[in-house]
Amino acid sequence: MISVDKVIAANLPQLENSPKVKGLVKKGLGYLLHEQEFVAFGDAYPHLQGLEFVEQVLDELDFDTRYKPKQIENIPSEGKLVIVANHPIGSLDALALIKVLSSVRQDLKVVANRMLMSVTPMHSLLLPVDNLSGTSKKQELSNIQKHLKDEGALLIFPAGEVSRLSPTGIKDCKWNSGFLRMAKKANSPILPIYIKAKNSPLFYGTSMIYKPLASLLLVKEMFKQRQKSLEFEIGASIPPESYLIENLKDKEIVNLIRKQLYRLTTKKPLPLKTQTPIAIPECRKELKKAIESCQLLGKTQDGMHIHLYQYIGSSPVFRELGRLREIAFRAVGEGSGKRRDIDKYDMDYQHLVLWDPTQLELVGAYRLACAKEIIEKHGREGLYTDSLFSYTQAMKPYLEQGIELGRSFVQPKYWGRKSLDYLWYGIGAFIKNYPQYRYLFGAVSVSNALPEQAKAMLVHYYQHYYKSEQHLATPNNEFKLSEQQLTQCKTVFSGNDVKEDFVELKHVLANMGAQVPTLFKQYTELCKPGGVKFLSFSIDPDFNNCIDGLVLVDLQNVKENKAKRYLG
Repeated sequence: MISVDKVIAANLPQLENSPKVKGLVKKGLGYLLHEQEFVAFGDAYPHLQGLEFVEQVLDELDFDTRYKPKQIENIPSEGKLVIVANHPIGSLDALALIKVLSSVRQDLKVVANRMLMSVTPMHSLLLPVDNLSGTSKKQELSNIQKHLKDEGALLIFPAGEVSRLSPTGIKDCKWNSGFLRMAKKANSPILPIYIKAKNSPLFYGTSMIYKPLASLLLVKEMFKQRQKSLEFEIGASIPPESYLIENLKDKEIVNLIRKQLYRLTTKKPLPLKTQTPIAIPECRKELKKAIESCQLLGKTQDGMHIHLYQYIGSSPVFRELGRLREIAFRAVGEGSGKRRDIDKYDMDYQHLVLWDPTQLELVGAYRLACAKEIIEKHGREGLYTDSLFSYTQAMKPYLEQGIELGRSFVQPKYWGRKSLDYLWYGIGAFIKNYPQYRYLFGAVSVSNALPEQAKAMLVHYYQHYYKSEQHLATPNNEFKLSEQQLTQCKTVFSGNDVKEDFVELKHVLANMGAQVPTLFKQYTELCKPGGVKFLSFSIDPDFNNCIDGLVLVDLQNVKENKAKRYLG
């Protein structure tokens, strides 16, 4: 908490040689900094830490917040997120925002300067940084990036100081670009929040004359906010593909994001495109009850449950499945752009669901259906892949003996584990119930967020080595390589060694900051040579313009070790 003696020792050490002057200064600072009130608060609540401390400070000053209830949905409930806000008061605005954000994001951390770090009870909420202008210690920045990599939420006040009076009103000073570098490195969306509040005329007048003195007044300004409130305007998040603008310097992008924030309370057009907020999570208790009513296909060694869900009307499972799909797909630059990724096909297909009973989390899912049953009920247009590709008559026997797979996902917090592998155990269990089906087919996607040449390399490699001898499907919106891209692919690949060229593909993609999509590897590693074919590649405009590859798997050509692992 605030100590006048520490303030003097840190900023006016020369006063140690002038006891009388020091006494006068100490008395004045004690008044300005409300030292006695802080001491009394510390004595009354020595046990409070983190969010409990923040809430007690706000309660003590009877300070409240206002915002449109629907806007709380603009705060993504999970996934990496950089939150930026203006700083009009310089004290309670930060605490009030922490309280509101923490109601949605329990993983919230605040990038804090040296002054905020002096408030010891808040340490569990803070990530220290000297400033955001680029002179921070490497370890501090590393801790921040790790938090984002772990799918955490990060709150930053880009100005690094309280707002001042300007010719256009009370506005932040120049924003530092550190928050943008952090967001770019983590490929994180940015959520702007405008805070409507102000300090007293005395503060702004003093600030114009002598800034350091105005800074000393901030504590007194905080106490002037007693029994008052401020208003939040919570914007929609800005996805990376919207703010990663070619030919614009960081400084220019920062100015666009700043403009976006200050326009949230106006009717002026926003300079950057935003994402529709994702739906809020389902009640865990209701979700557990609904999941346990689904057919249980099996359990994994570490306690995960594999269920089969069939749509029978509105259900927590259905809503949560769509919500988590959208989260997972957006995280890799795909997604429908809707609150939930749900389409008309979900009602007729079955859903293989991986459930974590200890955390009450829906980990991931696969959508599947016996193609023959769907075609008998709705015709070929009842198949999801029919919306992307036009099947030839030669495809008919494969459809009659085929199971369509698609919309597979694992929610980000379970990435890097065995979740996708467990879903394949479920697919194996499903296939055992339908031994008459010989083929698996479906769309596997390449994110539109990848560099153009990376997309070209992937498509060229899989078209070359896994091409079907039969003409089975035509893309509705074909992905075509340019002559230049084709020439570059032929330069990189030998064209006669699938393994050597795959090593080269991984190497080239890594240099572009990309990698081979997991499902492409999983399908091709599943079978012996000739068992997997990529029939065609089509662009999906309804799924953020990702590229869908149509894969066909012959279950009679599954490798022995894979058959034993998944099919038993």
